[in-house]
Amino acid sequence: MHLLWVLIIGGVIGWLGGLIVGRDVPGGIIGNIVAGLVGAWLGGLLLGSFGPIVADFAIVPAILGAIVVVLILRAILRGTRRA
Repeated sequence: MHLLWVLIIGGVIGWLGGLIVGRDVPGGIIGNIVAGLVGAWLGGLLLGSFGPIVADFAIVPAILGAIVVVLILRAILRGTRRA
């Protein structure tokens, strides 16, 4: 049951990251989940854990990390589309 909550919260975090940046995450819901999980890991690594914690995610660093992941994906995909 915990894994289901991690996937749901990871998807919501990835969706919020894409929403804040103003760019959809490629890959749909799977892309949102991956961006949320990687963003939560990156945010926790760089910023620690502060703010509310849901399903073992510190929400504030996770959303900030997801924003960084979405921006990186956007830069990578923008570079590959020009070629």
